[in-house]
Amino acid sequence: MSGVRIEIERELKRQEAVSLSGRAVNHWTAKSVYFSLLEAKYSAQTMSNSAELLAEKLKETDNHTITMPANIQELDNWLIEHNEIVGRQYREYLAARKAGNPRWYFSSKSHALFFLKAVAPTKLVDGAWLFGLMRHWQDPRLASLIKIYLEELGDGVEAMNHVVLYRKLLKLNGCEDWKTLDDQFFTQGAIQLALSAHTDTHLPEVIGFNLGYEQLPLHLLITAYELKELNIDPYYFTLHTTIDNAQSGHARSAIDAVQEAMPMFSESRKFMQRVIAGVKLNDVGLSTLDIIKHFDLQGEVVRVLQSKANIGQFMHSDRCVIGGKTVNEWLQDNEQVALFLYEMEKTGWIKRHHDPEQSPFWKVIAGEKAAMFGVFTAYEQQVIYDWIAGDALESMPMLARLGRPWRMVERQSKAHEEVKNSRYGNVYDFHSGSRIGKKLPETDFNHDQLSFERYVHSIDDEETLMNFLVDWMSPAKHYTPLGLCATRYFKSHMDSLF
Repeated sequence: MSGVRIEIERELKRQEAVSLSGRAVNHWTAKSVYFSLLEAKYSAQTMSNSAELLAEKLKETDNHTITMPANIQELDNWLIEHNEIVGRQYREYLAARKAGNPRWYFSSKSHALFFLKAVAPTKLVDGAWLFGLMRHWQDPRLASLIKIYLEELGDGVEAMNHVVLYRKLLKLNGCEDWKTLDDQFFTQGAIQLALSAHTDTHLPEVIGFNLGYEQLPLHLLITAYELKELNIDPYYFTLHTTIDNAQSGHARSAIDAVQEAMPMFSESRKFMQRVIAGVKLNDVGLSTLDIIKHFDLQGEVVRVLQSKANIGQFMHSDRCVIGGKTVNEWLQDNEQVALFLYEMEKTGWIKRHHDPEQSPFWKVIAGEKAAMFGVFTAYEQQVIYDWIAGDALESMPMLARLGRPWRMVERQSKAHEEVKNSRYGNVYDFHSGSRIGKKLPETDFNHDQLSFERYVHSIDDEETLMNFLVDWMSPAKHYTPLGLCATRYFKSHMDSLF
């Protein structure tokens, strides 16, 4: 059973409760809807749940106010004014930083890494709201939106596919455990996936959501600036500041899409009302600033240690006694973890507000020959490092406070490269898109893609071909090697049409 399927079932079981009135409560959550919409085929229950989610969030945002005009003729000026406002605000930010003010968003590197992980459910379905349009590839009135989706997919080029870029960013920084996040972090991603599943009934809302999403936000500029300052690759974010530009980028195309689609609807006023409703869906869930404020370093350290406790309570010897208890005894109860940290401080195992290298506990998890090497991810080590350093963090040398446990990262990256470059793969049933699982001999490297391309060239019917390619361009598959290959074929065909 796949990890995604297990995650869905766990979430659904958690919701199987009965209210005091004896009636079952809603059995879906944003998180369960999110993962169910990443399945190869949507079940009737998934469609029903995601439709309910959309209806609920449209109602929730109905009374929100936005600056977007209802008159389509005023959208160009609105776009220009928005970008001028953001530009002025960003210049004010840069002036404040130059004057010596601290970072506005991230208090430490661990804070920034927490942010990367917390927004992962949204970033890993980047552009998903447009996927439902791919079945309408023959309609020139949707050409601008289809072009945007293809560019979100990097036009099939791995180095430009937005989800590929974000997955690599998470892996490099040890932030891959995003699936354990609470339900509230999945709301925006679930909305985007739900729009892709219900495009045929919510086309104006899809167009509106795209219009709102593609406008350049101030937080994107500041995030990129501060990530770079904290020695974290900001390319994913800087890419969006250029590709979404108001002159020739996605922000401009989003306005064109409104104008192109309007003739499809008999009542232009009602169409624009629904477009505005779609724009408002961008307000659903935690905002970027909400997520940034959500970070609590003390609480995150406790959570990190609690996550290791189930296994760790059996792994330590009884020779080390801290505060009258062995390490195994401390880890038997998650409620004791905060007190355990206090006792390690009290006994000198942790020297708060000093260079972490002076703390025996840090040396145990990240030293030259650390006894617990590999137990904590790069992200978790950064959290512990920043917490131990505390008030001393900003006064420490730049290299020390921004450096990662490189040895761990290098080992993880090497393992990743070995897997990627392995001359073995899985055989696919290309019609269903599922893995058969048979190992290929060493001489059949790239067999998957070669077989895929042969299958593509064997399809004579244009509509059958395009539907097959679209299946591989879904939010669940487009970032895979075969999804990227399908995107290249799809784009090539579209370029010959329009």
